[in-house]
Amino acid sequence: MNRNTGRALIVATALLWGLAGVCIKSISWGPLSIACARNLISLIMMLIVKKSIRFDLKPQNIAGALCMSACGALYVTAIKLTTAGTAIVLQYIAPILVFLYAVLFQGRSINRKEALLVLLTFAGIVLSFLGQLDFRHMLGNLLALASGLAFAAQIILLNAANSNSEDISALSNLLSFLLFLPFFLRDPAVTFTGRNIFWILVLGVFQYGLANICFAKGIRVVDKVEASLLLTIEPIFNPIPVAFINGEMMTPLSILGAAVVIAAVTAHTVLLQKTQA
Repeated sequence: MNRNTGRALIVATALLWGLAGVCIKSISWGPLSIACARNLISLIMMLIVKKSIRFDLKPQNIAGALCMSACGALYVTAIKLTTAGTAIVLQYIAPILVFLYAVLFQGRSINRKEALLVLLTFAGIVLSFLGQLDFRHMLGNLLALASGLAFAAQIILLNAANSNSEDISALSNLLSFLLFLPFFLRDPAVTFTGRNIFWILVLGVFQYGLANICFAKGIRVVDKVEASLLLTIEPIFNPIPVAFINGEMMTPLSILGAAVVIAAVTAHTVLLQKTQA
């Protein structure tokens, strides 16, 4: 596979991940029931690609799988309680947390430009948070921030020595399915209407299963810095199908916060790319 094909796969990943908002908003089930079904479909797809049902149960793989499960559940719930655009922007605290972890615990040096971009990112997060300042949206915003923390931990653990990303992803899907199955079975909102079936299939097959397969293949040939830059397409794209299909619009303050976060994360990635060139 050449690098251009890899880039196309990373862009496809970002666009597929960006379907989370419209899918989750279109399904009438509770968030943990949605997560349960999504992870079951994704697990089946990943096991087919993996061609094995065996898992390496190293401590770091189990920890990574737990973080992935927590991230997914928190993010799905956050989308139900706040706007899809705000949820994904608040989750974008993760790359900054990973950077701060590297500075504080791995001895990475920091310069003034990077420090400014970190501050701008947090400013954008605050703006998005304030843009939906009511009790219902406040809970959704807090859960989105928590999903960002779990996402950061997931990234750190996936990059740990001797971890296995395929096993972590598959194990996460299995754990999530088993943990959330009781909620699925007891959820009175679980009805198999045509609309629910359509969107849960789109969510499991495309938004999560196919997206993770594309990412696993594309990241093998694309530099991780360039890949992270291409993935900033996700928060830009995420609110668009939600606006057209569900009629959900972000507030002006939230849009401003999203713009600040996207610009800061993109600038930070470009800066790293120039430094490493």
